[in-house]
Amino acid sequence: MQKLFFDRFSSYSVKNFQKDLFSGLIVGVIAIPLGMAFAIASGVKPEYGIYTTIIAGILISLFGGSRYQIGGPTGAFIPVLLGIVMTYGYNNLLIAGMMAGFMLFLMGVFKLGSLIKYIPKPVTIGFTSGIAVIIFTGQIANFFGLQNIEKHEEFINNMQEIVIHFGTINGYSVLTAVISLSIILFSPKLFPKIPGPLIGLVLSSVIAAVFFPDKVATIGSTYGEISNQLPKFHLPVFTWEAIHQLIGSAFVIAMLGGIESLLSAVVADGMTGTKHNSNRELIGQGIANIITPLFGGIPATGAIARTATNIKNGATSPISGVIHGIVVLIVLLLLAPLASSIPLASMAPILMVVAWNMSEMKHFAHVLKTRTTDSIVLVITFLLTVFTDLTTAVEVGLVLAAILFVKRMSDLLTVAKGLPDPYNQNRVSSQVVDSGNDCPQVSIFTIEGALFFGAIQMFENTIMGIINHRPEVLILRMGKVPYMDTSGESNLSGIVRDFKKHGGKVIMTGLQEQPKEVLKRTGLYNEIGEDQFFEHTGEAINYALKNIKAHKCRGCKHFAFQECGKLSNLPGEAGRIIRTKKVLVKS
Repeated sequence: MQKLFFDRFSSYSVKNFQKDLFSGLIVGVIAIPLGMAFAIASGVKPEYGIYTTIIAGILISLFGGSRYQIGGPTGAFIPVLLGIVMTYGYNNLLIAGMMAGFMLFLMGVFKLGSLIKYIPKPVTIGFTSGIAVIIFTGQIANFFGLQNIEKHEEFINNMQEIVIHFGTINGYSVLTAVISLSIILFSPKLFPKIPGPLIGLVLSSVIAAVFFPDKVATIGSTYGEISNQLPKFHLPVFTWEAIHQLIGSAFVIAMLGGIESLLSAVVADGMTGTKHNSNRELIGQGIANIITPLFGGIPATGAIARTATNIKNGATSPISGVIHGIVVLIVLLLLAPLASSIPLASMAPILMVVAWNMSEMKHFAHVLKTRTTDSIVLVITFLLTVFTDLTTAVEVGLVLAAILFVKRMSDLLTVAKGLPDPYNQNRVSSQVVDSGNDCPQVSIFTIEGALFFGAIQMFENTIMGIINHRPEVLILRMGKVPYMDTSGESNLSGIVRDFKKHGGKVIMTGLQEQPKEVLKRTGLYNEIGEDQFFEHTGEAINYALKNIKAHKCRGCKHFAFQECGKLSNLPGEAGRIIRTKKVLVKS
């Protein structure tokens, strides 16, 4: 426990604290409008976003695995949280958040942090872009000040609401939103040290309050006044029915939280040259999401943009994240009533810009240009995120990516019959095999690729289909088989037993360590016989030729091997030359 808290504070100095104080102040100011905006977009009161920013922000910094991580509510959660609130209510959102927290905590305890990194990129880009579309379109009504808009879970229904009520457009809202958006886009060039969203929010709110008061919808008029009281402890009411209903949503929240927090930590590593602890990061995220709902907060994770801002402003330790939470707390206590006067039209451009930045347009277009199976996974995940729900999109995206990966891997497996090349006795070639040059008693197959459940049918069909007879010896060149699963072993054992039942032998060459371990664990290695495993193909051929039926060689005209002249009783000088040679294949 002592290491958990203090290993990142060695050599901490007053100068470090000054840097953390400045960066924490800047990030805290940025986090306030974002916290409220994400909460509103998620269908809950704006103060719940502030509570999340305070509590989760402090806990993630203290217990997480990244020195510079800034945690809080993020846009990635919006579609999931909105769906939970609309279907099950706010209390069940808190339950889902706590369940996700326990999942994240256990993932960290059981050291599953590295596994999240293996989620295919097309899946993450697809659902991230889909979320961006949902966030962006979800702010159209506030941008234009549309009235009587009813929120739905389905994207199509929400778009229909906008089209039907577009005639209620409010010119004052549009003006307010355009002012806010313009300042957000252009202020970084004029005032690079001051957060653009904060300037846009404040100036557009002031202009609206001075020049056209009561003409635009505000946080207070829509959601009620924001309380400046501290969040109160409240234990959500758990029921088995609620747990059963919310388990899927909680899992998606946990996966999103884990993915985004670890991506943010990786970004921080790249900017600072440090290395985060992924399992500790998941534990910290879990603790934050278990405790935050007890005070009314919504799910939280590492925020990439805020973490990058934290680093750019000189942060040196997790203290900056703690200060960021304290700054938000002070603002809540002192300025909450003023926040109630913020127009929704001032906040809409903030979320629209967040959506645009998280859309990953360049990466999306790049994957599409490849025109591979990854493009299919990307598009399907994206469309399902937009038109169904995130849970379905992630599940289908992962399953589809796995199926297509198996298909690609199975296509890579090749099984080719070969013989020693007469012009280069150091290699086995499939091109020299034909009806006039093929040993009836010894068959050699070169296998390249993983021998796993997705490829076993092709493996067996190829071998049994090409042989067309039952040779005395089957040589399997396994030097290019890096992996074998139990399905591959089972299929291989069937071939071995079939050959042994008819008096034949199966010989293997170049067997790599992983397949060898599988064969030893299942007993197939001993069943084949240790003396029938060779390092080089030439050794295997020499062994095979000692175990064939010599009487079948008499009169054979194939001459597949150099020894065939002697075995076939080839007369004269040719027979003498062939008898003096040995098989030299070493591959």
